[in-house]
Amino acid sequence: MPDVIFPGPEGRLEGRFSPPPRPRAPVAMILHPHPHGGGTMNDHITQALYKTFVKRGFAVLRFNFRGVGRSQGTFDNGIGELSDAAAALDWVQSFHPEAQTTWIAGFSFGAWIAMQLLMRRPEVRGFISVAPPANMYDFSFLAPCPASGIIVQGAADEVVSPSSVQRLVDKLRTQKGITIHHDEIRNANHFFEHERDQLMMSVDNYLDMRLAPDSPIK
Repeated sequence: MPDVIFPGPEGRLEGRFSPPPRPRAPVAMILHPHPHGGGTMNDHITQALYKTFVKRGFAVLRFNFRGVGRSQGTFDNGIGELSDAAAALDWVQSFHPEAQTTWIAGFSFGAWIAMQLLMRRPEVRGFISVAPPANMYDFSFLAPCPASGIIVQGAADEVVSPSSVQRLVDKLRTQKGITIHHDEIRNANHFFEHERDQLMMSVDNYLDMRLAPDSPIK
């Protein structure tokens, strides 16, 4: 997991990058929670998502948004952070231009940024959204959502209301041409403190299905 520094819109951005293990390996990028809540690329869930994609042979990047860790700049309420994510994906693609497929994953605030990036980058073919803050931010930009993915939510989340996530899922499921999986983890709070294994089992089961050669979802 080599440390990397790459150019962002407001200066250098700090990340961890696992290079592609083979030619044409797929790419995954993982986005961390809200910086004002202590979110960094070393958040436990962000790291777990990173590791599961590394294990599956992806070229994987996680990085700190502007103003976090050694990343330059200051917090920009999501606008600048979306630009950071776009620059980060540009950097991965410049390093590994032959990637066939790109995935994006995010936790909480990172899930909101990830879904916005999904709308702007047609090469992104799958997403993992953990506790997307549907009661705190507007997700109406997902019209239509261009790719299939999974949304995982804690049933006892004290930050993001499960009902708001259910409404988001219901809305996305009305769209044709994509499939939205939704797992609600019983007893899990916002940080999945005692249910992290169940969270990652849900993610891994979904990836097993999506990445299978005969997957019905492309």
